[in-house]
Amino acid sequence: MSTENEGNAVPPAPSAPPVPVASPAASPQGPAPDGNAPTAPLPPVPQDTRAAAHEQDPAFAGQAAAHQAGPAPDGSWPPPPPSTPTYGDGGAGGYGGTGGAGWGASYQQPAPKPRGGRGGLVAAVLVAALVAGGLGGGLGYTLARDNDSGGSTTVSASDSGAAQVKRAPGTIANVAARALPSTVTIEAESSNGEGGTGTGFVFDKQGHIVTNNHVVADAVDGGKLTATFPDGKKYDAEIVGHAQGYDVAVIKLKNAPSDLNPLALGNSDKVAVGDETIAIGAPFGLSNTVTTGIISAKDRPVASSDGSSSSKASYMSALQTDASINPGNSGGPLLDASGAVIGINSAIQSSSSGGFGSGQSGSIGLGFAIPINQAKYVAQQLIKTGKPVYAKIGASVSLEDSADGAKITDQGAAGAAAVETGGPADKAGLKPGDVITKLDDHVIDSGPTLIGEIWTHKPGDKVKITYKRGGQEHTVDLALGSRDGDS
Repeated sequence: MSTENEGNAVPPAPSAPPVPVASPAASPQGPAPDGNAPTAPLPPVPQDTRAAAHEQDPAFAGQAAAHQAGPAPDGSWPPPPPSTPTYGDGGAGGYGGTGGAGWGASYQQPAPKPRGGRGGLVAAVLVAALVAGGLGGGLGYTLARDNDSGGSTTVSASDSGAAQVKRAPGTIANVAARALPSTVTIEAESSNGEGGTGTGFVFDKQGHIVTNNHVVADAVDGGKLTATFPDGKKYDAEIVGHAQGYDVAVIKLKNAPSDLNPLALGNSDKVAVGDETIAIGAPFGLSNTVTTGIISAKDRPVASSDGSSSSKASYMSALQTDASINPGNSGGPLLDASGAVIGINSAIQSSSSGGFGSGQSGSIGLGFAIPINQAKYVAQQLIKTGKPVYAKIGASVSLEDSADGAKITDQGAAGAAAVETGGPADKAGLKPGDVITKLDDHVIDSGPTLIGEIWTHKPGDKVKITYKRGGQEHTVDLALGSRDGDS
């Protein structure tokens, strides 16, 4: 999947300086496929405070599915993209879709889109602007030098010691210096030459790199993957496993170097609103870019997709940050002030207007990251088995827009029972028509929100479900079931 605009080609920048190895500008610039670039913008944010569009609930029925019009969602998994927002082509990121009676259509707030991005085309424009600025400065200096009458004396301080300045631990410069060597710019190319650019980070010394599923989606079926470090060293890579629903993927470097330094992983459960954040990525193809911000919110429901007819939605209970995140940042680490990874940058809410002459939208200060506690669990499963494992309650819920909760439908997908016989919900006594309003202490206002919350847990975890039946509120404890794989 991709997250950048792919419709308008931009001519290469004149007199551009050498492009870094990892820059998307170095990759082929053929027509970009719809929704296949790793990072995409979202539609304008509706007044509703929910950050994600509605989507089918694959976790509940164990058959999370392609959404169908009507009260009950389809049973196939993964479900189709939400009907309003999309992360492809905009350079920003929330998932969303273009469906009709899907949750995306009815959900008031468009979902943020994942990003990754066909940064090459946009990078060319940016490089051109930078080159123009460089030429202007050079000419100005030359003219001043040539016109110097020699009547004045200029004394300049030696900068020989500038490179020796040490940044104290905990400063942004120090954190960036330690983290950058363990981040990579990923270029994914499909068998037909289409692809995009995203980011990833070193997960272990064996050469595993964690990133977003939509960053590597182009290379899943016989495509090509490369990972480039800030020092310019490039490695071919292969996909170890990918999870569409979580939007997490693990790739492995071929002939990985022996001196890899995995980034330290933090505890996303301990993150607080207002904590400082540092994001690293390749926005619009500009590799090794560092931006800063704070945690703006926690547990933000986000449902995303690339908006294509075949796309399937991903769900997260995200960390929201105002650190600048753009197409190409997808898959990159979101760090805390100590330099520990607390999330994977995956989606952004963006204005609908494009920028840089390409129709791509950029950051408006609403970025979303997959909490690292969840991503770590998924990555370990992918490395171990190559397939993701999802928690489920075994019930189909309505994906229609509602602020009241997640309603269990009268009938499941494809005529199946709404409550899986013998499943967690069935054992707990839940029935069609029940409206789930809370999972533990988290308020549930819709089906997609419930999915995201369930997927922050592992199969076997015990949770408390609060629901309404006939106007009366009830609570029940249940142990979550499991489902292997995306299909």
